Amino acid sequence: MDVDIDRNGETTKEPKSKKHDSGTADLEKVTDYVEEADISSQSIGDAMKAVSDQQKLEAAERQVKEKELTKVKINKDDVDLIVNEMEIPRTVAEKTLRKHKGNLVEALVALTD
Repeated sequence: MDVDIDRNGETTKEPKSKKHDSGTADLEKVTDYVEEADISSQSIGDAMKAVSDQQKLEAAERQVKEKELTKVKINKDDVDLIVNEMEIPRTVAEKTLRKHKGNLVEALVALTD
């Protein structure tokens, strides 16, 4: 029971409000379902292997893309134009041109975005 003091200094006893108690019960229901699991060294090893395998796969895919890009013919004058006008390294200019199959306009648009 809560004890309240009114303006006249008299004390009154009122039953405690139960509106705050319902939240506690709900919280206990939620936390009942959570179980703590021990992390074993095997599960850490499996996770590290999965990450390593994913990185190797991504590296292999990048190499394949790079090989395909080197096959694209680009014009030296286009590369010079991009390097001089955009003031970027030659390798970036060549790579951008190759990605856009040698199309100068598309490469310039991509570099300005």
